[in-house]
Amino acid sequence: MREVLNAEWLKAWSGRTWWIMGALGVFLGLLGSSGAAAVADQQIDSGATDAAAATAELIRSWFSVLLASVLFGALFVSREYNTGAISRSVLLCGSRTRLLAAKTIVGTAMGLVFALLAAVLAPLSLWGFFTLFGMDVQWSGEATLTLLGVLTVVTLAVPWGVLLGWIIRNQAASVTIVLVVTLFVDETLFRVLPAVGKFTMGIAMGAVYRDAKPEMLSIPLALLVIAGWLVLAGWTARRLLVTRDVK
Repeated sequence: MREVLNAEWLKAWSGRTWWIMGALGVFLGLLGSSGAAAVADQQIDSGATDAAAATAELIRSWFSVLLASVLFGALFVSREYNTGAISRSVLLCGSRTRLLAAKTIVGTAMGLVFALLAAVLAPLSLWGFFTLFGMDVQWSGEATLTLLGVLTVVTLAVPWGVLLGWIIRNQAASVTIVLVVTLFVDETLFRVLPAVGKFTMGIAMGAVYRDAKPEMLSIPLALLVIAGWLVLAGWTARRLLVTRDVK
């Protein structure tokens, strides 16, 4: 298994996918945090919020890195289907289940890399943008918990993307479905039917990074929902992998 993990780890760092998704994550994080700082500047001046709440909100804006994470995970698998390399990977691995497990483990490790990137840049952007707008940083327990929540969902987004990649297989379809579900379906369902939408993966992740929306799940329950989605996706991915042709 060690050799398979080493091979998949090298694949994760080969090509341009990792740095393109990393750059996308940085761009989204900076875009969100700059907007959060601009809004906070206006709200603090009007008395609608305080420095502690504004600090936590800017940290929360870095949840957007999870989009780059889930896309990386989906591409990590689906690009092998597009190039035809998946058949060779299965042959060299000796077991389809072993290959699925290896890619999921390596995907989770890459999720930690994306989370580390967010862990470094989120506080840096906080001090940078707050200084630019002439605001004071007031770090609190809420900011710490928010940062931990962001790091958790960024990490888990990659194995989620990996499992979706196994299920969908096609690279273009994987990217399209991930974007549509992440950006539109989960949010729309939550707005229309919050009692159902709060159990989607995206909204459950929002609860973990402390998005203050009404009717959201508690963090422990949200983590259970996320785990349930991962288990369901893992079971579905393995079922399809062992019963369908690999080509």
